[in-house]
Amino acid sequence: MKPPGSWRHETVLAAVVVALMVGIGLVNPAFWTLANFFDLLKASVVTGILALGVLIVLISGGIDISFTAIAAFAMYVTCWISVSLGGEGSVLLGLLLAVGMGTGLGLINACFIGGLRLPTLIVTLGTAGVFHGFLLAFIGTEIINTLPPAYVRFSRWQGFRQTLSGGETIGLSVTVLALVAAAVIVGVLLRRTVLGRSIYALGGNPEAAHRIGIRVARVQFLIYGLVGGLAGLAGLIHAVMMRNANPSDLVGTELNVLAAAVLGGASIFGGRGSVAGTLLGVWLIVVLNNSLILLGVPSYWQRVWVGATIVVSTAISARRRSS
Repeated sequence: MKPPGSWRHETVLAAVVVALMVGIGLVNPAFWTLANFFDLLKASVVTGILALGVLIVLISGGIDISFTAIAAFAMYVTCWISVSLGGEGSVLLGLLLAVGMGTGLGLINACFIGGLRLPTLIVTLGTAGVFHGFLLAFIGTEIINTLPPAYVRFSRWQGFRQTLSGGETIGLSVTVLALVAAAVIVGVLLRRTVLGRSIYALGGNPEAAHRIGIRVARVQFLIYGLVGGLAGLAGLIHAVMMRNANPSDLVGTELNVLAAAVLGGASIFGGRGSVAGTLLGVWLIVVLNNSLILLGVPSYWQRVWVGATIVVSTAISARRRSS
């Protein structure tokens, strides 16, 4: 069952997205090209996977800002290990390593949040600095430009290939399937499992959740372990798509990811949010960023818009909560 009000929010958001796309297309017809559409989908993958993790945390009543540091750590260390071993091994093995590493770092957050009951914002603010600082100080600062051959081949895999009139061939990146798989898994988890209901209950009223027998610490361990795993997955996919591993990548993109989840209906007060709404929020952020480029708007206006979006969405959530 969907949380109350989610259907209406998603419908309104979908209408806004459609209206925006129509408006952009009227100003610049290049927006409607198949190549641009494929590029938008590809650009949604990493932000979408990270936003799904943020969604889970927000529903539970927490705030996590360490996910990009976890993604960068898992991405860089996985690529570093793969290259150090001679570039052998499959992409699947690399993905499993990155997800495992991200899960481990997420569980470190869980030890402080679920074990010691420390505030989520303070913990993740601190661990973000620790994870990224450790990566730069003890592992490496140089960009890894030569990824294993298997990673490069994977980055070139495409579906729905089409040859244009000019001879150019376009296709949909196979990495989009990773976002689809993550969305299905998170959607089933939140809507069809006891853990999902516990996450909503924890965000709605932590004290009541504890009184009805929900093991809050255990749920938090599962939450932050899962979020870390999703961050690790997103990190390695980012490296594969960019065909290099930069330890400074992703860190600093928290604002876009948080904005996507909040735009999608997730409340920073907990207990509210859905996968469909989050994906719509991601698509809106990606379309807007793309449209600003097509329309020649300076890039700094993107941060202005995203920041304003978070403030307005939070105000709406607060008003809805008090009503």
